[in-house]
Amino acid sequence: MKNVLVISSSPRKGGNSDTLCDEFVRGAEESGNIAEKIRIADKNIGYCVACYACKETRECARKDDMERILEKMVDADIIVLSTPVYFYTMCAQMKTFIDRTLPRYTEIMEKDFYFIATMADTDNHAMDRTFDGLRGFSSECLYGAKEKGAIYGSGAWQLGDIRQTAAMKQAYEMGRQI
Repeated sequence: MKNVLVISSSPRKGGNSDTLCDEFVRGAEESGNIAEKIRIADKNIGYCVACYACKETRECARKDDMERILEKMVDADIIVLSTPVYFYTMCAQMKTFIDRTLPRYTEIMEKDFYFIATMADTDNHAMDRTFDGLRGFSSECLYGAKEKGAIYGSGAWQLGDIRQTAAMKQAYEMGRQI
């Protein structure tokens, strides 16, 4: 049994990337794992202000919901990062979230990572910059991070479009196979 933490950065509840997160969680739970989805949009997470107080204390000077989420990241076995693609990169909510891991990023070690991205474009190569950013964070910044899978949810512009794509089954199956 693994502890799975799914971070959904979609600002739209039930949005396309958020829906893929639900499918991943469903598959993970059906395989006997413990899975939790956190919607960043439902949390109070401010921007990093580069004060670097965390270098001394390993705690952020900003007191918001990020402290509890960081604890969950440290405790997780598997972390899923999910974002809609806006103008060929991750959404602002995901970038803010990643920046706010600074106080404890050195403690997020030896984790398996999965990535989920959705976009209106049907050319999967248009997601390369998004996945490069997520991979840069995980593999270059987090000790022992291993990418285990990526879901390309292309062709999903309007709410619910993702339900008609192969990405739905892929998200469920990736969750089941952990």
